[in-house]
Amino acid sequence: MSTTLRFETYEKTCPTHAVCGGIHEAETVPALPRRAPAPAPPRRSAHRRPGRYAERADAARRLLPRALVVAFLAGGTTAFVAEDKAVELNVDGRPRTLHTFADDVTALLAEEGVRTGPYDEIVPAPGTALEDGDAIEVLHARPLLLTLDGTRQEVWTTAETVREALERIGVRVSGARMSVPPGRRIGPAGLALDVRTERAVTVLADGRARTVRTNAATVREAVTQAGITLRGRDTTSVAPGSFPRDGQTVTVLRITDGTEVRDEAIPFTEVRVEDPALTRGAEVVDRPGRQGLRRLTYAQRTVNGVRQKPRLLGTEVVRDPLPRRVRVGTRPVPSSVRGADALDWDALARCESGGRPDATDPSGTYGGLYQLDTRTWQDLGGTGRPQDAPAAEQTYRAKKLYIRSGAAAWPHCGTRLEG
Repeated sequence: MSTTLRFETYEKTCPTHAVCGGIHEAETVPALPRRAPAPAPPRRSAHRRPGRYAERADAARRLLPRALVVAFLAGGTTAFVAEDKAVELNVDGRPRTLHTFADDVTALLAEEGVRTGPYDEIVPAPGTALEDGDAIEVLHARPLLLTLDGTRQEVWTTAETVREALERIGVRVSGARMSVPPGRRIGPAGLALDVRTERAVTVLADGRARTVRTNAATVREAVTQAGITLRGRDTTSVAPGSFPRDGQTVTVLRITDGTEVRDEAIPFTEVRVEDPALTRGAEVVDRPGRQGLRRLTYAQRTVNGVRQKPRLLGTEVVRDPLPRRVRVGTRPVPSSVRGADALDWDALARCESGGRPDATDPSGTYGGLYQLDTRTWQDLGGTGRPQDAPAAEQTYRAKKLYIRSGAAAWPHCGTRLEG
């Protein structure tokens, strides 16, 4: 099948070769197929810009040829026309007018090499169909390394200034202390920002409560702003270097440190030595024991007038203890004394002491089964006190006393010996 091409003369006043796509005056171009009159243009979308921009777009369209592409296919000739669109693209506040064959916003941005991220603002949204005269705005988000009241976080924003960014995330700027001015513009690289909002903090000190509004960075600073001075070891109920929170109550702790010294006794031990010169059961204290002395030093802290539990700092032995030395008899005690064995010694003991070997009279002078005084006991060969000796030895010494003094040694009970 043969193909016939019809040419016609296209005459146009063209200011430059580039604008007219390389067609000069009186050039001959292939004639495009006749098209039916175009229907009335549809109503413009909400993202078009009216007025001066529309006039500029119409003028630009008049400068380009309507026929753009002619395709030849095997076995015939098919011609089609792709309509270009004049749009305005505004990227980060820099507008420009351009012509595009892109069908939607996504294709336009790809065509223009405009990269976008998940936090960027694109109006109209990506994927929205493009129409002639549309306006597309792209705002790239920038990182804001925000430390808000001691807590660090990264925020992405398309706001132009620090104030606008903070208002968008709901941070109260009034009364806040910021590391940069609120009117500072946020550049493409973003910025680091430290914000301390105004907070109400109540300080309890010296029996009074003071509430201050502050944007202090530490509890210590807030306490100072409340007119309270921390001296020496004074501190607060929360760490002085911590961040004060809104509505927080801080108690000032007035601390006084001192030392306290206490002495305590060290018990002595006992050394027992066998002595064959003493009868069995007899004990003689050769050397009394002596307690030692230990000195303890404590740290004593007072908080708001209240003494705390002392803390031991160290000990020192001032005097060592001295052991007590006791001689213990090992010689068997004799039980027989001629001339006294047949007497009733049990009856005498019951009368004198109720039969108790350790009995002592109210004055403490007489003791033992037979109520002997210590001097008489020792004259009879006993050691120590009679009430400390075994019962058998007490009876033996009492028999010796009878041989020496008779029953008169016991004025009230001596008659009991005869039964």
